[in-house]
Amino acid sequence: MTDLRTRRVGFVGGGAMAEALCGGLVAAGVPAGQIRAADPDAQRRRLLAERLGIEVFAENRDAVTASDVVVIALKPSVVPRALTEVRDAAAKAQPLWISLAAGVRLSALSAALSDDARIVRAMSNTPAQVRCGATAICGNERASSDDLALARALFESVGVCWQTADEALLDAVTGLSGSGPAYVFVFLEALTDAGVRVGLPRDAASLLARQTVLGAARLVEATGRHPAELKDQVTSPGGTTIAGLERLEAGGLRAALYEAVAAATRRSRELAGS
Repeated sequence: MTDLRTRRVGFVGGGAMAEALCGGLVAAGVPAGQIRAADPDAQRRRLLAERLGIEVFAENRDAVTASDVVVIALKPSVVPRALTEVRDAAAKAQPLWISLAAGVRLSALSAALSDDARIVRAMSNTPAQVRCGATAICGNERASSDDLALARALFESVGVCWQTADEALLDAVTGLSGSGPAYVFVFLEALTDAGVRVGLPRDAASLLARQTVLGAARLVEATGRHPAELKDQVTSPGGTTIAGLERLEAGGLRAALYEAVAAATRRSRELAGS
């Protein structure tokens, strides 16, 4: 984070993801005075200023001017117009642009800015709000290795970050980790309901289900072992776990996940027009 501590970071858009990243930067040691954000919603600006102590503006140009790094945290549909409005304000500083807009290609970002713009496109997810995010990044030809390292540092302040040179893979990232929290939420809801169905009080079923999901993920992370190996560790011959796993396979859980990721990936490509 050494480089980021010396950079001025501006956010165009002050929604939940921008708030998560601003909070991650502050927690990682970036002075709040070096972070600024623009949002048209006065209540949102007040919340960001009170919670994080950062400077806030109503106009995007004010957040961009003199920033070394500009994070685009807007809905995809408004990104081209917003970038056209702020590019002149950023001309002197020539910042690194980092876009969180799903489906907006590097070529479209460059067209809205300039051919010389250094741009990193990112696909993150909502657990970044609790600093457990999963992000993938890809830079354009103008983005240097230092630019990409800076972008990685930004997203590692709120979770993990994976870098790719193939922009097309960001659609697959969208299908897996971008949409993935929703798949896990459905699984967690169903696991809780299943506990209630076999007689557990709902509060107990909810507590046990969410801790089981959290603990299983942490166990994979902490041990570095393959999930299949950890699964086998708790699956005794003729026992309870194998009986449950048999029903999951019969119900098509694995195939359903394959199809969910594939469908979300296809939809990401469709939205991007490719």
